[in-house]
Amino acid sequence: MIGMMYLVLTALLALNVSKQILDAFIVVNESTETTNTNFSRKIQDTYDKFQIQYQLNPNKVGPYWEKAKKARYYANNLTRYIDSIRAVVVLKTERLETLQEAWNLKLSEAARKDNFDVPTAYFIGSSYDGSVGPAHDLKLQIEKFKVDMIELVDPKYKGMIKMGLDTKGPFYDASGNKQTWEIHNFYHTILAACVTILNQLKADVNNAEFDVINNLFSTITAEDWKFNEIQAKVIPKNNYVFIGEQYQAEILVAAYDTTQNPDVRYMLGVDSLTPANFKNATPIIGKAGIVSISMEGTSEGLKKFAGIIRIISPLGDTMPFHFKDEYIVAKPTLTISPTKMNVFYIGLDNPISITVPGSPERIIPTTSAGKIRPEGKDWIVYDLRRGQREAVVSVSGVFEGKARNMGSFTFRLKPVPDPIAKIGAKSGGTISKSLLVASPYIILEKPVGFDFDLKYTVTSFTFVTDILGDIYDDKVTGNSLTPDIVKMINGAKKNKRIWIENIIAVGPDGEHSVPTIALKIN
Repeated sequence: MIGMMYLVLTALLALNVSKQILDAFIVVNESTETTNTNFSRKIQDTYDKFQIQYQLNPNKVGPYWEKAKKARYYANNLTRYIDSIRAVVVLKTERLETLQEAWNLKLSEAARKDNFDVPTAYFIGSSYDGSVGPAHDLKLQIEKFKVDMIELVDPKYKGMIKMGLDTKGPFYDASGNKQTWEIHNFYHTILAACVTILNQLKADVNNAEFDVINNLFSTITAEDWKFNEIQAKVIPKNNYVFIGEQYQAEILVAAYDTTQNPDVRYMLGVDSLTPANFKNATPIIGKAGIVSISMEGTSEGLKKFAGIIRIISPLGDTMPFHFKDEYIVAKPTLTISPTKMNVFYIGLDNPISITVPGSPERIIPTTSAGKIRPEGKDWIVYDLRRGQREAVVSVSGVFEGKARNMGSFTFRLKPVPDPIAKIGAKSGGTISKSLLVASPYIILEKPVGFDFDLKYTVTSFTFVTDILGDIYDDKVTGNSLTPDIVKMINGAKKNKRIWIENIIAVGPDGEHSVPTIALKIN
């Protein structure tokens, strides 16, 4: 599809269509660059597989691997040259100062992408047919690349290789006159088209390289080679095992023949199994190149094991692959730590942290009193009621879809301590008349050392005094001295006493009866 768009745009260019149409080259160029990047990854995957086969059997694969490395060398050389002339033409056309700027400049950001004078002068030079300048050098390098690449292929397969990169033509202009490859591609060609053409040439190089290395790779028959890994792998389902459960893992090896059962043995407590101890080790029955190993977790601690997988190669040789692993056996344990205190307070949200070892998929906590909910990475125990004495938090961990009881922790339940009442910042002792009149509000504070932020509201209190000689008391609703009481205090003599008692406050855990404030006016 990108190739078709490129051909259409090239034809439009020959017809001298508007700049807006030519800007479509930017879209094609970006698509081509993305395709080239993805194709490069695909080519690298093939080289990686090729190298694995070479490492497994260098004698068999060596000649083909050497040709594959040459193919990579030829393709890299040509693409590097294409990239270099692209950078130079962008540098000259955009009037940049350094090649690095040209490398980094996106075509869509180019200010002179519709300019054709500079690209023409650069690619064609002073020749009438393009036989002088980078365009001609590029043509020669393309032709050499095609010759070098096709020589890597067995003669009987050469007809199957799609080299592309046509430089012979014939090529024609819009009037039907013959042109050289250089003139056809780069004469009066705007910068946007030049960059797109160069990237399309890189795509053709990638295609040729991919066809050649795949042809070389295909000569290694599937019958001879079935390996896709070069190391034995131990894949544990869980490296943390509880007592009474099993450590389970899969040991995988890609065999030449999937019906071949490898000879596998292992030994506990060792870092490696030597060939001399192979017969003394514990055997495991495998199937189709896959061996499952299972060991009981009977005692706590770090456990390790090592072994050897032996398979027969197509040449009849015994090939050993060493493996080793370790795992931990532990008792089911549970850690629940209060984040603010060692008790739960009735009527409050009590935050706790719950940690279960062994990396469970999730944890499920429950409580015998109140309710529990998640909050961030922690949990909140709430809705605790008066009359309850303790709350037992139990936790289950989910491992491989199964819930396991991890233990529990018991918390004592306590009521929230009464707040401290103050007026004029005093909860007792002496107070000046002016301070008392200026601050006639009863303020409640949480006890010292109590970590929760609580809000209380004073709903009523009784004001008692001997200011008038006899004992006077007045029940007040709210948290403020009444105007009459303030007037009485203003007329009070020194050393007269006042008491604020029967203070009733409402907090998050319900109603509290707050201790009396006893003051003497100085």
